[in-house]
Parts: sequence; C-alpha cells; structure tokens
Amino acid sequence: MVEILSAVTGASLSAAIYAYGGSRIKRRDVEDSVLRLTMAVESVAEKIQQLHDDFRNDKVEVFGRLNQIEQRIAKLEAKP
Repeated sequence: MVEILSAVTGASLSAAIYAYGGSRIKRRDVEDSVLRLTMAVESVAEKIQQLHDDFRNDKVEVFGRLNQIEQRIAKLEAKP
C-alpha cells in the first residue's frame, strides 16, 4: 500500500512539475509574441507618421508652385 501511495505521489509531483514548466514556457512564448507584435505596431506607426509628414511636405510644395503659376497667369491675363 505504501508503494502505491509513493508511486501516485511521485507521479502527481512529476505531472505538476512538468505542467508548471510547460506553463512557464508557454507564458514566455506569449510574452515574446506580445513584445514582437508591439514592436511591429510601433514600427508601422512610425512609418505611417513618416508618410504623413512626406505628404504634408509635398502638399506645401505643390500648393506653393500652384500659387506661383496662378500669379503668373494673372499677370499674363492683365497685360493688354
């Protein structure tokens, strides 16, 4: 009877230790995945911000050129 109790206790302890170790590995994998995804999202956000800044700069340049062209056309139309 003692041998059976010892075997059951040993098996239970082994199962608990393996389960704990497996959960730690899974938790570490989840933490690593969250970290990688967070870094990816931050990278995408940075690229979108750069793109937005590029669009803003292009818009300023285009409207500046259009303004110059409009002024030149107005001068040409004003000449008799």
